Amino acid sequence: MAELLAVCRVYVLHPDPGPVGVTAIDKRPVDGRVKVRPYGLYADLQADRANHGGLDQAVYAYAQEDADHWSAELGREVTPGLFGENLRVSGLDVNRAVIGERWQIGSALLEVTQPRTPCATFGRRLDEPRWVRRFTQANRTGAYLRVVENGDLGAGDTVDVVHHPLHGVTVADWFGAQYGLARAASAAAGSADSTDSAGSAGADGAEAPAPETLEELAQRLLNAHAAGEVRLSVDMHRRSEQAASRAVVD
Repeated sequence: MAELLAVCRVYVLHPDPGPVGVTAIDKRPVDGRVKVRPYGLYADLQADRANHGGLDQAVYAYAQEDADHWSAELGREVTPGLFGENLRVSGLDVNRAVIGERWQIGSALLEVTQPRTPCATFGRRLDEPRWVRRFTQANRTGAYLRVVENGDLGAGDTVDVVHHPLHGVTVADWFGAQYGLARAASAAAGSADSTDSAGSAGADGAEAPAPETLEELAQRLLNAHAAGEVRLSVDMHRRSEQAASRAVVD
């Protein structure tokens, strides 16, 4: 059963050398139930509103399982809110959530919109060597969500996936294709297999299918959007159209 472990809001604004001058990435758990409205959690805020927040990025969720991965990598605890997330969940693979998937948490209904793209502010927050690159290559981004129905939620609530779009494009699929991660991994695996007498074929002798390209994923998303199956965020719609147009030109 998937569970909401912590609800996090901005704790304090910190000075930041970025263009805004301050950052609200310092989120920390709060007690009790928290209201959720179209622009996110009550009393939360984003300093860089040009790149964070808004209706399509109202809430950011990260999985405890991914936090545990980073705790082992970094040699320190990744406490709820350290990555700037609003919701720390367990028992749910956030990265494999399908774009447009809906979660019922408490009385609030949330919808997955897109992956988180790491930025320089996040790198400064963690103060780890090459952090943005490492976070990108791991493809453990967590997910942004929009608020479909206002409500309230709190630690201990179950997280129920109540709608699962048929297009099947996940947060990790899109992010991995966008940065060439899946194809790089596939190429590396194929190279390793070439030195093995078994080759790269599976047990039935068939070659493993190549990962879908960004252009292919983009077209699936655009088709689903046009059919009313999913409502793409402004950013995802723009990126999908750009990727699909490249495929036409090529």
